Amino acid sequence: MKLETDSAMRFSDRVQNYVRYRPGYPSEALSFILENTAVKAGERVIDLGAGTGILSQLMLDRGLHVTGVEPNDAMREASVHQLGSVPGFRSVAGWSHATGLDGNCAELITAAQAFHWFDLAKTREECERLLKPGRAMAVLFNERLTDVSPFLIGYEALLQRFATDYNAINHTKITDATYRVFFGNDQFLKSAFRNVQEFDYLGIEGRLLSSSYAPAPGHPDHESMIAALRALFDQTQTNGTVRIEYQTLVYLGRFFNG
Repeated sequence: MKLETDSAMRFSDRVQNYVRYRPGYPSEALSFILENTAVKAGERVIDLGAGTGILSQLMLDRGLHVTGVEPNDAMREASVHQLGSVPGFRSVAGWSHATGLDGNCAELITAAQAFHWFDLAKTREECERLLKPGRAMAVLFNERLTDVSPFLIGYEALLQRFATDYNAINHTKITDATYRVFFGNDQFLKSAFRNVQEFDYLGIEGRLLSSSYAPAPGHPDHESMIAALRALFDQTQTNGTVRIEYQTLVYLGRFFNG
C-alpha cells in the first residue's frame, strides 16, 4: 500500500500545474463507458483517486451524480474549488481501498490516471462492496505517445535523464494480465481513443512540472531539466507550439470469478 500512501503527498506541490496543464479525456471515451454500462443521467458514480476533478467534471456534464474520493488534501480542495457548486458533486477524503462510503451505492466506479497507485487486492474488495449488483468499473489512462514526433522522442529522453522515479511508477507496466486478476475474469472491454494537447513554451513547462517525478524548484536537477526542455522546445516547435499526443485507454469490467 506504500504507492497509494505516497500518492497522498507527492502531488501536493503540483496542484496548480495539474489543474492548468493536465489533459482531459475524450468525450468518445466517456460515451464508450456509458453506452456499455447503460449508466444514465442522475445515477451515481464513485470516482476513485479523483484528484482535481478532471474526469468528475466530464461526468457531471453528462448529468451523473459524482462522489470524488481523494486522499490528497490539496488536490481534493482543488476539486471542491472547481466543482463544489455543481449540483450532483461531492468530495470525500478517502482511499481506493477505504472510501468510508455506504455499500451497494453506485452504478459505476471510475479511476482515471490513478489505478497504478492502488492496492489492487484491497481496492477490488472495496469496489465489490460499493457497486450495485451487475454494475461495472472503468479505468482510464492518458498514455503519452513517445515516438511519433521529434518533440515526443526528445521529451521521453528528457524524462529518462532527469525524472526521479519515472520508470518505477510508470503506469504502462500495468498489463492486460493485471486487469484479468483485478476483475477476476478476461471479459473486460478495452478501447483506445486519440487525445492531443498543444502548448506554447510556458504551457509545456507547466505540463512537465505537473508530473510528480519531475524535479521541482530547489532540486539539484531542476534548472538543468528546464534548460533542456527549453532547448528541446526551440528545436522542435512549429509556429510557437509543440504537441503531446496520447492514446486514451479505457478498461471496463465487472467483478466475478471464473
